[in-house]
Amino acid sequence: MEKIKLDIIGLSYSQTQTGAYALILGESSGERRLPIIIGGFEAQAIAIELEKMKPSRPLTHDLFKSMAVAFNIQISEVIIHKFSEGVFYAKLILTDGNKEEEIDARTSDAVALALRFHCPIFTYENVLSSAGIIMTENDKEIKSKSEISEDDPNELKDYTLEELDELLKITIENEDYERASQVRDEIKKRVGK
Repeated sequence: MEKIKLDIIGLSYSQTQTGAYALILGESSGERRLPIIIGGFEAQAIAIELEKMKPSRPLTHDLFKSMAVAFNIQISEVIIHKFSEGVFYAKLILTDGNKEEEIDARTSDAVALALRFHCPIFTYENVLSSAGIIMTENDKEIKSKSEISEDDPNELKDYTLEELDELLKITIENEDYERASQVRDEIKKRVGK
């Protein structure tokens, strides 16, 4: 089967599931997108690496990379190989220079690791035709890579209170206190405190 290269288009709060995020992957040479619902911790792991932030202590994905590199193991590619009953399935292709192995992984973890190992992400036509959608430029749900940690307090007005609460937690965990204070102020404005 021919592999189709995917790029990370962005992250946004999920409009359909509370406390979840939508990871948007897009085919490199086309218009189809794969929206994948992921949890807050996974979104944080991806956003931190996209924004080249360095947490004070390593996250699980950073630890995995350090261990792999210590034993001369590289991830050469990630493949999202299946979509069934609303769930995406991914695998990591690992190599030590002599031997290649495939390991099953949650798609969100696979993407977080692909970012850390600077390796490509692929899928197959059957996955894109089953779960892919074509999004227009006007779709507000997508936040481009540069907008994930945007410091513009005016853009906070587009978030719901629930989304602001989640964003506040993430910014505090990331020790981004300036951004956290902006989020806190927006929450206070809305609840009248």
